[in-house]
Amino acid sequence: QVQLVESGGGLVQAGDSLRLSCAASGRTRGFYTMGWFRQAPGKEREFVAAITWSGGSISYADSVKGRFTISRDNAKNTMYLQMNSLKTEDTAVYYCAVDISMVVLRTTPGEYDYWGQGTQVTVSS
Repeated sequence: QVQLVESGGGLVQAGDSLRLSCAASGRTRGFYTMGWFRQAPGKEREFVAAITWSGGSISYADSVKGRFTISRDNAKNTMYLQMNSLKTEDTAVYYCAVDISMVVLRTTPGEYDYWGQGTQVTVSS
């Protein structure tokens, strides 16, 4: 089992920045991929970004490319999402997730095995 806890969400204005963190605990050994997803009210959960164990492979949703940066510190079992130039459409609950398959980097929520409880990000105009 892997436990994930997100933090860093909040209420900001458009154009501001936020940094989300995801701390992993439990069975954290393994070269697993970690990802960020988000879900806005009335919408399906969608992929935001993902990063492999080494950080050698990273993927972003088109909607956040150039504005968001994913990173991880394996020594601290922590993943980050630096979000710059936030837009109102970024408002959502943000979830971190772990894919223990250690296969290719994947972007579908159903392919991830463990999830955090989510942190709310609200961007006002």
